[in-house]
Amino acid sequence: MIASARILPVIVLLIAAIQGVYAAENLTGILDPHFATLQAYVGDDKLNDPVLTLDDDRQLVIEFDELADEVRYMRYSVTHCNADWQPSQLVESEYLEGFNEGTIDDYEFSRATTVHYVHYRLTLPNDQIRLTASGNYLLRVYDEGDPDDTLLQVRFMITEQSVNLSGSVTSRTDIDYNGSHQQLSLNIDAGRVRVHDAFNDFKVVISQNGRIDNARTLTHPLRLQGNNLIYEHMPELIFEAGNEYRRFENISTRMPGMHIDDVSYHGPYYHAVVATDTPRNETPYTYDSTQHGKYVVREYNSSRSDTEADYLVTHFALETPRIDGCDVYLDGDLVNRRFDGKSRLDYNDATGCYETALLLKQGSYNYQYLTRPAGSDRAYTAPVEGDFYNTVNEYRVAVYHRLPGERYDRLVGYFTIMSL
Repeated sequence: MIASARILPVIVLLIAAIQGVYAAENLTGILDPHFATLQAYVGDDKLNDPVLTLDDDRQLVIEFDELADEVRYMRYSVTHCNADWQPSQLVESEYLEGFNEGTIDDYEFSRATTVHYVHYRLTLPNDQIRLTASGNYLLRVYDEGDPDDTLLQVRFMITEQSVNLSGSVTSRTDIDYNGSHQQLSLNIDAGRVRVHDAFNDFKVVISQNGRIDNARTLTHPLRLQGNNLIYEHMPELIFEAGNEYRRFENISTRMPGMHIDDVSYHGPYYHAVVATDTPRNETPYTYDSTQHGKYVVREYNSSRSDTEADYLVTHFALETPRIDGCDVYLDGDLVNRRFDGKSRLDYNDATGCYETALLLKQGSYNYQYLTRPAGSDRAYTAPVEGDFYNTVNEYRVAVYHRLPGERYDRLVGYFTIMSL
């Protein structure tokens, strides 16, 4: 049985969903609360980053659900963006072939689920649109009858892979030794790229585990060595090490999965109670193999989880004294890496916990707790998760290039470096 302090009435969930609707920004996210489980990946592996190469024989796949009984007729368009995800100066004919208004007509209805939904699937390139320029792209989905109302949007990239990168991650940083940080060193071989001014032609953007709030942008290398751009011993290359992501599985409605205390039905939803979490900042580091904040939809007894997995109201609780001056958020792809009403936890004085509940599709999930000081765009792992130098982190490095007079940032390389 779910403890009454942990279960939220349906009306409260609806209010939380409405508060989770945020202004349209150039980020991956759901802007209409009737939609859920937005995923973007390349090829057949749903854990792949949404990054294609210009000559790729694979496709970008975008999947999502609408919690509804009827099909909605939707269209999509794509916008080319610069390294900062603002629209570039290119006109549509310079970055795509075809018409920039595709239809979404690949859909299936859910089967034998308590929550009815329609599952949609979109692939790029397709017979409607082919993209011809490298760089950042924002795909926008909207109702056919209301083109100005954005329902959801997805970031993805197309890379030329015309530079080579070698790099490393070390816990021997310029500010501590085997402490709470990790430091990167990068060597970019630009021998195949026409360079005018190596100190100003390139931008390098580094993200840690897919997080957006602590991404770093390098606008010049430390030094040159022939065709190689060397980035080392720069403050922007030092990251808080964080901790391994937490994990749970709500793959069954009959029995609790990993890190789930209880699964039960309280109409109209199944409810899953994630085991109460506690801070890990003062406990010894423990290695765990995770997917660095990603998730996979899965119903344990189905081969068609995309349409046969149900939605469960999933309850989270972090038992800790109130953290003054900060908000506490869930982080991971389950909340599209957003700081908003959906990902924020509220403090419950009666239970001594930060709490929230999300309507999540059955699957295997990664998550962690971040604290964000009031008025800050940055969030931190230290107060709850801790920072441990031996954490296994995934650093994604995007290399952009623009010559004087060019009107957009070409993406000339995209790479992943793992800390060891």
